[in-house]
This record gives sequence, C-alpha cells and structure tokens, in this order.
Amino acid sequence: MLAAILAAEAALATGVTIWLVVELATEVPDDFASAVVILLLAAGLACALWAMTIGLLRRQTWVRGAALTWQLLQIAVAIGCFQGVFAVPSLGWALLVPAAVAILLLMSPSVVAATRRVS
Repeated sequence: MLAAILAAEAALATGVTIWLVVELATEVPDDFASAVVILLLAAGLACALWAMTIGLLRRQTWVRGAALTWQLLQIAVAIGCFQGVFAVPSLGWALLVPAAVAILLLMSPSVVAATRRVS
C-alpha cells in the first residue's frame, strides 16, 4: 500500500509537471525565469517520487528516510492549505491524509523489516 501511495503522489507530480509545461508553452508568464524554476522543481519532485517508488519496490534502505522527508514536507504544505487568505481546506485534506497514512506505513514493522539492511 505504501508503494501505491508513493506511486500516486509521483503520478500526480508528473501530471502537474506536464500541466506546467503546457501552461508555459501556451501562456505568457509574468516572470519567465520563475515559471521555469517552478517547472524544474516540479519535474525534480516527480523524478524523486518515482525513484522512491522504485526503490521501495526494490526494498532499498534509503527509501524510508527519503519518503519520510517528503511526507513531512507534504504535511507542512497541507497545514498551509488550511489557513491564510488563499486557504483551500479540501486540498489540505487531500495532502494530509495520504501523508499521514504513508508515515504510519513507513513506521510499520513490515516495511521496516522489508527495507532493513541485512549484513
């Protein structure tokens, strides 16, 4: 199930990256450099999430730390979605719930055992 959550997050990040490419190709941004940087950040995130998904399927030890870091960042963004002038609580919940489930799964004994380095 953890691999499914990471794969879904990777697919969504890939979709956002594609959307940003289309937007950059069809619209004139206020600041071209910022638009390109945001596009590159989204592409990097998508690549990292796909790498985590593949690493988890291969039971590599580094995945737990990388996935936990991403889930904590996702929770921080979710909390931001609940407050402020541009609050979008539905987006906050859509980010918070899978991140919380993923963290619980990352700490589960089965995932820890499957990704533990055996010497």
